[in-house]
Amino acid sequence: MNAQEVQPSPSSEPSVCILGSRVHLVSVTRTVDHIEHWIRIRDGGCRQVIVTGFHGLMEAHKSPRIWSILNAADLWVPDGIAPVWIARLRGHRKVVRAPGAEIMLEFLKRADEHGYRSYFYGDTEETLAALCATVARNYPGHKVAGAYSPPFHAVSASEQAAIVERINVARPDILWVALGLPKQDIWIHDRLKTLNVPAAIGVGAAFAFVAGTVPRCPQWMGNAGFEWVYRFLREPRKLWRRDVMDGPRFLFYAGLEILRNGTSSAKISSNPE
Repeated sequence: MNAQEVQPSPSSEPSVCILGSRVHLVSVTRTVDHIEHWIRIRDGGCRQVIVTGFHGLMEAHKSPRIWSILNAADLWVPDGIAPVWIARLRGHRKVVRAPGAEIMLEFLKRADEHGYRSYFYGDTEETLAALCATVARNYPGHKVAGAYSPPFHAVSASEQAAIVERINVARPDILWVALGLPKQDIWIHDRLKTLNVPAAIGVGAAFAFVAGTVPRCPQWMGNAGFEWVYRFLREPRKLWRRDVMDGPRFLFYAGLEILRNGTSSAKISSNPE
């Protein structure tokens, strides 16, 4: 694809405002188009991509700091079904989900042809080993610039600086971060000025999905909006608070917003409350 076919900025993409946050209505393909564009221009800046659904919207609604971080990102991609349904209610009929694992797979396909370099940061050493092996086997033209599983204990400022230096020395075209939302997105945001990478994207559990160590739900189930049910049944201890507590709260606040504003898109406020 010719880089000139990509819009010069994600700001030109259609978007919808949900609970005070802007979500770009971009597909998996369109997301990777933008990433490729940033790789090609490589102008010294690091662009941040947010990949989340109701979880990120709810975290932003609860915390002004997280709101400011997520909404400062260059691209907010609708991972979950919630922003897709709300966008469709507001007249955007062709909106689809753009899950982190699908974004990774689409990028790897293109990287296989163009030789792009990825750095994988996060998750466990076992998952990273499986991920690197899977990528090398299925996408031999793609280059793994590096992979690092950070320690679970608190990391000092000097250790963090060493991690960033390790990433920069590897010269990846994209940095994939799997620390879970919002930790991964805060980590990227706080290092944007020091990361010498065209794009950094938080993808949560996508490392395990792409590696094949954790099975994904059937495609029809995800398209119908029930991937959260599948994941909850597999990992109830990990997801119960998010799905059982924040899920109903999100539906309540989003419902109030729809009743208050109708199906028109609200403007982004400078205050998430």
